[in-house]
Amino acid sequence: MKNIIKSIAAALLMIVSLSSFAKGSFNPLKDKSSADVMIAYAEAVTAGNYMFNKYLFTDDFEYENVANKLVLNKRNYIKLIESNKGLKFNCTTNYQILDQTGKSCIAKVTMDFNHFQRVDLVTLKLTDNGWKISKVVTTYP
Repeated sequence: MKNIIKSIAAALLMIVSLSSFAKGSFNPLKDKSSADVMIAYAEAVTAGNYMFNKYLFTDDFEYENVANKLVLNKRNYIKLIESNKGLKFNCTTNYQILDQTGKSCIAKVTMDFNHFQRVDLVTLKLTDNGWKISKVVTTYP
């Protein structure tokens, strides 16, 4: 009887430990460079590719649009991006890493439309889960 109880307890312990590994999510951007994260961001914003959104942003992420004074947190910005799911902007998109020092990075994404330009200034930081975007400021010069 004691052996049966020990066997059942061991089986339950194995099930609990295996299910804890299954709950962990795999971050496909974890070992990517800041440039790779910028490409994923540009694709999310301009091409409606939202599959990496939950990995792109820090928990304390902030978005600010200086033209209309819109400020959004991570959850609301992801909703905004995902509302454009599959929508491809008719623009030419470029990005450049302006400065990267240690665990911080400043980048610029420029979207050239026919009659105007959108510029996103992006702040990234290196976390335990790889490069993540902590702030985006959008302007229309």
